[in-house]
Amino acid sequence: MGVVSDDVEMVPYDEFGLFHENAAEFGLPDDGPPVVRRTAVEVEPGRSVSALQWGRGEPEIVLVHGGAQNAHTWDTVAMALDRPLVAVDLPGHGHSDWRDDGAYDPVTLAADLAEALTTLAPIPPLVVGMSLGGLTSLVLAARYPELVRSLVLVDITPGVNREKAKAVIDFVDGPQSFASFDELLTRTMEHNPTRSESSLRRGILHNARQLDDGSWQWRYDRRGHARTRDGDDHGAPADEPSTSASPLWDDLAALECPVLLVQGGTSPVVDDDDVAEARRRLPDLEHVVVDGAGHSVQGDRPIELAELIRPRV
Repeated sequence: MGVVSDDVEMVPYDEFGLFHENAAEFGLPDDGPPVVRRTAVEVEPGRSVSALQWGRGEPEIVLVHGGAQNAHTWDTVAMALDRPLVAVDLPGHGHSDWRDDGAYDPVTLAADLAEALTTLAPIPPLVVGMSLGGLTSLVLAARYPELVRSLVLVDITPGVNREKAKAVIDFVDGPQSFASFDELLTRTMEHNPTRSESSLRRGILHNARQLDDGSWQWRYDRRGHARTRDGDDHGAPADEPSTSASPLWDDLAALECPVLLVQGGTSPVVDDDDVAEARRRLPDLEHVVVDGAGHSVQGDRPIELAELIRPRV
C-alpha cells in the first residue's frame, strides 16, 4: 500500500487470526489455530488460482464458493469437518487472479478449476459447490468426471434465474466503494438480517480491502457479476421462462457420481419445480432442506451443512 495519512484509521486484518471467533460463535472446540495455509496454482501463464489448504494429507473435500464470495465463506464448515480439504478462491474472487476477459461463467470457471485441482486435489475428492460455485462444480463433475468422486450442490440448480436470485443480484450490483467500514457493514447487515454482526464483520474483512484513504472496496471482479443481470453467470438467460431450458440441465443428467442437493429452507433460489426437474434428470438425486438457512447455507447453518457433508467423505 502507499503512504497512509495520519488521520486515516486503518482496520487491522489478519487472514488467519479470526478462526477463534468462528469457534466461539458456533460452539466448536478451540484448541488453538487450525492447520491452514494459503497456496496457489498457475492455471495459465501469469494467472493463478488461490486456495486455502486445511489440515494435513491429501484433501478429501473441495469447497467452491458462490459468486462475489471467497474461500473464507467455508471457514466454519471446514473447522466443523476437521478433515483435510481445500477451499478454492474462484478466478476473479478472493486472492485468485482476475481473468483478462472477465469471463466467469460456470463452463469457463470449471476449466480453470479442473486445471487447479490436478495439483490441489490429485485424489478425486468430494466436491461441494454453492451457487455459482455449485454450477461450476456441476460442469466440473460432468465434463471432468475423473476429478470428482461425489458432488454436493448447495442451494443451486440450473433452473436459477433473475427473479429467483433477485435479492442476491441486487446486493452484488450495489456500490463497489464505501467511505467507511461501518457503511459497508450496515449495507451487509441489511442484506443478511438473520446473520450475526460478528459473522458479517469477518466476511467483510475477508471479502473487501481498505484503501489508503480509509475507504473500502469489494475484492471480487465485478465485470463478470454484472453479467448476472443477463443470466450469463448461470448459463441461461435470466428471464428464461422454462425451468428445464438451461443447457446445464444436460450436464446434471450426464453425472455418474452421487449427488446431494442441499436447499436453504428460506431461500427463493431453488423452488419445487427445480427439485422436480433435478429428480427427473437425475433419479438417484438426494435432496435435503436445511430449515432456517437462506441461500448461503454455509453461513447460516454451517454445522448442519457439515453434518450433511461428513458421511459422504
